Amino acid sequence: MIRIGVDFGGTKIEAAALDSAGEYLARIRQPNPGDYRAAIETVRAVVEAAEREAGARAPRIGVGMPGSISPKTGLVRNANSTWLNGRPFDGDLAAALGRPVRVANDANCFALSEATDGAGEGARVVFGAILGTGCGGGVVVDGRLIEGVNGVGGEWGHMPLPWPSAAERGAHRCWCGRIDCLETWTSGTAFCADYAETTGERLDGATIMDRARSGEAAAEAAFDRYVDRLGRALAVVGDLIDPDVVVLALSLSPGGTTPTPPASPKPSATWKKANSSPKEPSPPTGPPPWPPAIRPGDKNRKKSFPHPINNLTLAPRVAANARLLI
Repeated sequence: MIRIGVDFGGTKIEAAALDSAGEYLARIRQPNPGDYRAAIETVRAVVEAAEREAGARAPRIGVGMPGSISPKTGLVRNANSTWLNGRPFDGDLAAALGRPVRVANDANCFALSEATDGAGEGARVVFGAILGTGCGGGVVVDGRLIEGVNGVGGEWGHMPLPWPSAAERGAHRCWCGRIDCLETWTSGTAFCADYAETTGERLDGATIMDRARSGEAAAEAAFDRYVDRLGRALAVVGDLIDPDVVVLALSLSPGGTTPTPPASPKPSATWKKANSSPKEPSPPTGPPPWPPAIRPGDKNRKKSFPHPINNLTLAPRVAANARLLI
């Protein structure tokens, strides 16, 4: 028997087929068309293609999605792909696929996976954040998701940016109608928009980070602002739940061109070998004290993957900003 999971993202829809050992049998990705009916058809197409490649049919399908299903109405709410909101997404998917479908918030799926056998394995409290098209979060305590009575536990994307500067106050209106939500500052989309606002150039995140590594002042400044804002946001998470481990899933390019790790609970040995990276530099010495859970090289830190920010050591820099504010 195979298992199939679907990552329903803001810019792409990907299906992965896994065998009983959790190894990849197939991975099929298509762009998200940005239309409800077309997206349902895209999910059906990638699932069927993955099954053909895997040579078997899954009895049920799991889907990670932005937002969540309201326990009260059974309809989608809080999705940054706003055309999903108010729709019976799980029911429509089940009808299109002709089998049961289990739908959950994508950041919750990510956090639980990392707490089970990923970067947070063995830790009591894990906070996982997805920073791509949007900004989602999930909390796992003692191996169990903390979803809350309304199913929105861990969703930090619509809290305001903490400790804003004068220039940051009232700067962005979020799609939800509020002002200066975290999603408008720390998502991959926000990173690219910030660079465009200061330079007039609209580039994807990978290109901006290439420019930062080559020494372009504007790109370096945009990255510094991003790190500072993300650090402030994580400081609030630290104040609230004091997690043992923070795991970040980063894609600073809203177009989906920045490589990201697979969203499966057990990456294959082939993937691990292909995506290993050189040993990271040691963290700076002296104050602030470096949190052991996210020190470079620590076993609890997210496994390395080819990402344009790796050489700029995001984790210790964010840790420094967060620690200074806690």
